[in-house]
Amino acid sequence: MSSLAFAPPTPDALPLYLVNEEGLPAWRSALDERARAWIDATGFAARAQSLVLLPGDEGRPVAAAYGMGGAKDRARGRFLAAGARAKLPEGTWRLVQDLPADALEEAALGWLLAGYRFDRYRSAPQPGAALVAPEGVDAARLEAIAAGEALTRDLINTPASDMGPEELEAAARALAARFGADIAVTTGDALLDANFPMIHAVGRASPRAPRLIDLRHGDTGPRLTLVGKGVCFDTGGLNLKPGASMGLMKKDMGGAATVLGLAQMILALGLEIRLRVLIPAVENAVSGSAFRPQDILTSRKGLTVEINNTDAEGRLVLADALALATEEETDLLVSMATLTGAARVAVGADLAPFYTDDDGLAETLAGAGAAARDPVWRMPFWAPYETQIEPGIADLDNAPSGGMAGSVTAALFLRRFAAPARYLHFDIYGWNPKPAPARPKGGVGQGARALLDALPAIFG
Repeated sequence: MSSLAFAPPTPDALPLYLVNEEGLPAWRSALDERARAWIDATGFAARAQSLVLLPGDEGRPVAAAYGMGGAKDRARGRFLAAGARAKLPEGTWRLVQDLPADALEEAALGWLLAGYRFDRYRSAPQPGAALVAPEGVDAARLEAIAAGEALTRDLINTPASDMGPEELEAAARALAARFGADIAVTTGDALLDANFPMIHAVGRASPRAPRLIDLRHGDTGPRLTLVGKGVCFDTGGLNLKPGASMGLMKKDMGGAATVLGLAQMILALGLEIRLRVLIPAVENAVSGSAFRPQDILTSRKGLTVEINNTDAEGRLVLADALALATEEETDLLVSMATLTGAARVAVGADLAPFYTDDDGLAETLAGAGAAARDPVWRMPFWAPYETQIEPGIADLDNAPSGGMAGSVTAALFLRRFAAPARYLHFDIYGWNPKPAPARPKGGVGQGARALLDALPAIFG
């Protein structure tokens, strides 16, 4: 079970110092003679992620210092202070320095995120250390953010055997029930009657019925519509993925997981927003009823799509959901999807690429991402590539040949269905390949905290 809350204030909380290499001499000089001697004896040099415990008269620790390294260490890593949580002994701790507001919030949020454990299938040891919420941070807000991120991580980390379209619907229903939201789900062949032909086409080969999940909450404030790709497992369809490429496909619903985590943050914080969450939930499987290369599908919007690769299915299910979203007014339409490998080749696993035609929105989002320690990077809706998604035999091509600019052409494809809304698209990875402070190996949310922080400025 994850530990995502701060400890209540207590006079017994032990001091925890965050010490960088530049500040070590001044910090050391402020200690008493005995503590200085101990620091010298242990060789503590404030190197990144090093820890020293200061003993009291009875040998038990009375304080701790955690190394924050040099300027390069802090520039290269996020949530560096969060590494202290796993190294400190059991007890309640408190940060004692006067840190800048942004550094204090990063340390506090990182502590909470470091408490995440995925223990559904195997017990995971819990860190025994607890932290009192530092003065000057909004503890309830940070706890809500951490809980939303934990929901995203749990959904992505759950294997497809236990996280199919039905289970993803159950997660959305649980969220709706918790916050009193309305939810409607269109399932199976009813998708055809409701005019979601591409969601149906992608999901019809699986015995796990495809569906469109539609959650709504709020009747005042700006209108925000979140669309998340919910491909619960992606075999590639008839264009079957090789084994090495299929290994992480349980995370292909990472867009859906991220919008549900973001929705939980928004609802838990009580933001005055008219929120709508749309999730096309499918399994891209192989059977006699699977859609085929060279098929031409007619979308909800009426645009025809030539299928040149059944492994480019995420944009198909998103297209029908985006078309639905534009049928009513919205102030911002956002799609989140683990859409292309090309995005990872371009920016790696740590950055969340995003697309928008709105320069002001892009600037606001980039600033919010930096402040929230949720880095994002703008990519171009490059109009000259529009011809690459126009095959001639149909209106659109779902998988242009040539192997270049794959993330850009996928985003251009989606923009056709999002028009005329103010549109923001994230092509995320949703996975942390190596453990890092506050981010264990496995599923991870990307872009959600950046967007959450940006909402006040976006909606003005």
